[in-house]
Amino acid sequence: MSDREQQRLDFLKAAGLADAVRTPLAGDASTRRYERLTTPSGVNLMLMDQPPAAESPPADPSWSPERRRAEGWNAVARLSAGRIEAFAAVAAHLRSIGLSAPEIVAVDAAAGLAVLEDFGDDLFARVIERGEPEEPLYLAAVEALATLHDAALPEVLSGAAGDWPLLAYDETALQGGADLFVEWMPKLDPALIFDAAAIEAWRAAWAPVTARGAAGATVMAHRDYHAENLIRLPDRGGAAGVGLIDFQDAVRAHPSWDLHSLLQDARRDVPASLEARALDHYFALRPATDREAFLRDYAGLAALNEARILGIFARLIVRDGKPRYRAFMPRMWAHLDVNLKAPGLEPVARWFDTHVPEARRR
Repeated sequence: MSDREQQRLDFLKAAGLADAVRTPLAGDASTRRYERLTTPSGVNLMLMDQPPAAESPPADPSWSPERRRAEGWNAVARLSAGRIEAFAAVAAHLRSIGLSAPEIVAVDAAAGLAVLEDFGDDLFARVIERGEPEEPLYLAAVEALATLHDAALPEVLSGAAGDWPLLAYDETALQGGADLFVEWMPKLDPALIFDAAAIEAWRAAWAPVTARGAAGATVMAHRDYHAENLIRLPDRGGAAGVGLIDFQDAVRAHPSWDLHSLLQDARRDVPASLEARALDHYFALRPATDREAFLRDYAGLAALNEARILGIFARLIVRDGKPRYRAFMPRMWAHLDVNLKAPGLEPVARWFDTHVPEARRR
């Protein structure tokens, strides 16, 4: 038996769950793993297992951009490094404003272990695959975002495992994400060659987008808000009917961030008509929003996110040996090509026209 398995057994025993049946769940692209726990009485719970030393450290709020770059990717991007205390603190905030995040049943943050309420398996993506209409689900997801965006924004979140800072998705984090494209795409496609001048031009083209994104960082962003991370909870009404998971990397960000993650999904096609309807619904729920300025930033940050995701997929394929992510890349290229036609993105569009021919966008 591994030391980690013994830790899990000791934790479950201390939580009164030694007799629970454990069923491992499929993994994702992170270092976390989950198990469904079924108690002798038939109650289902979730075991979250995130070894604390498995990733580089999260950013300290006091660190400069230079220090963040020296400490590693989690510090650059202001990711939580999977810390249990981040998940618990964000969950507590979401529940405090009437949204549905899992209750924390037991937690040992130092060990990277927690037992959570189980929301079940009705992920939006699976429910839609079974033939249920997608528009009501997407509009409910928008309502949950509007609730989140209307809430007061604390600088520090408090949860069952302690406090966690809510950091800004700033220019360093945004540009760092975009730079994954120029770092990893040439390793996937050797026909792409980006010299120092090309990379300098890349960063200059994105600078206005990252500046607007940082200046507009006024709401909490879930940061991985899409149909694979939202769970239908039919016994709860309104925005609370959207079960939220995988939010431990939450930051203070531009309100468009979670919307374009939801509506320009890497994993499934969202019809353009539904994207437009969902955006209209958001503006109706938040009528003080400057629609024109918002949509300008929406296109710019969506394009940046798509470049970031293309870089992540290239890294997963090349470094981590996960070729299945190649199947998602054409969808991201299609979204990116549409967004590059938006006003204000002409420098970025010219960069792609110069350095990434149409034949390489696949």
